[in-house]
Amino acid sequence: MTSPPLPDGPLTGVRVIDMTSMGMGPLAGQILGDFGADVIKLEPPTGDVFRHNVPRSSPGMAHTFIQFNRNKRSLAIDLKSEQGHEAMLRLLKTTDVVLSNMRPRALKGLGLDYERMRAIKPDIIFCAAYGYSERGPYAGRPAADDAIQAMSGLAHLQQMATGTNHFVANVVADKVVGMALVNAVFGAIVHRMKTGKGQCVEVPMFETMVAFVMAEQVAGRSFEPPLGEAVYLRTVNSDRRPYKTKDGYICVLPYTTAQWTRFFRLIGREDLAQDKLLQDPVERSARYRELYAVIAQAMPERTTKEWSEGFLANDLIFGVVNSPEDLFADPHLAALDMFPMVEHPSEGQLRLIGFPISYSESPNQLYRLPPRIGEHSRELLAELGFTQDELDRMQAAGTIVCP
Repeated sequence: MTSPPLPDGPLTGVRVIDMTSMGMGPLAGQILGDFGADVIKLEPPTGDVFRHNVPRSSPGMAHTFIQFNRNKRSLAIDLKSEQGHEAMLRLLKTTDVVLSNMRPRALKGLGLDYERMRAIKPDIIFCAAYGYSERGPYAGRPAADDAIQAMSGLAHLQQMATGTNHFVANVVADKVVGMALVNAVFGAIVHRMKTGKGQCVEVPMFETMVAFVMAEQVAGRSFEPPLGEAVYLRTVNSDRRPYKTKDGYICVLPYTTAQWTRFFRLIGREDLAQDKLLQDPVERSARYRELYAVIAQAMPERTTKEWSEGFLANDLIFGVVNSPEDLFADPHLAALDMFPMVEHPSEGQLRLIGFPISYSESPNQLYRLPPRIGEHSRELLAELGFTQDELDRMQAAGTIVCP
């Protein structure tokens, strides 16, 4: 079965080998595929480990794999075999970008380090996502989302805010670094357009998350001598949280002087609305704990709906606290089709995640459903010149896997 034609997206004509697994790299590959790139998901014969979680409707098609791997073709191949290695070398000759989260030693063992790739395709872009930069003493360490949340200071910030040292309940490091990978690829593609040269790009999880976490947390350590410790006090204030209403929870964030004035009047605190000190944003920034306590005290007086109507009428920043389940019924998300239902040939009805970014001239499209293990193995290798007899032998030997 031949794959559908690629859409006319920003990256149409760019071929990407996604030889990553789990969340970080696959998310990057999926986004590049959404932008129109021909993304080839290179998997071992057993498949990406994210295929084997629960819940799942059939083997190899776990929810985690499905939501990170649309708009790709799957090539399941044993790169340690002679024919598998030959197929990879042929594929590299046709490739623009390689995404990898394999550690350098493993790549070198497969004969697939950047120097080898560049010898085959001089203008190739090799984008490597490691746990830690190869330029520092942590080079070569294994890493995962939990470890990077801990190392980057994110888990400790939760302790400062709540009294409990814990992780953010989301694979936030994987996804932040995945999006950084996309940015890195776009930058390298622009560089190649300008110079004709490919390059090796390193996107380490630890340093990327440190940059993400610390942008506001450097705080007083921005200056030398320091004007305070490395923490943005507003973010670790225990009163900075969703507030309990009569029947639920809501977040509200007055920020400007005008917003605080309207908020104080809405809750009947004209004394605070006229407080000359609170008209000064510098003074307010030093009194966040006191101000958040005022919010917390006022919120239980009305229902979530009543507060929402009041905040809307006063043009205040607010948000009702949704559970993940609530999002499927959100009218705004429904209007944008953020959870489209599709019919998958092996999985039946699937709910996917829609496209948050919109282009006026080259909109993102769903043109390939999350693939079964090796769904496109024969198709891709035939494109590289392998005969049907060769493919039959490779499949019989377990060098490639097909559904």
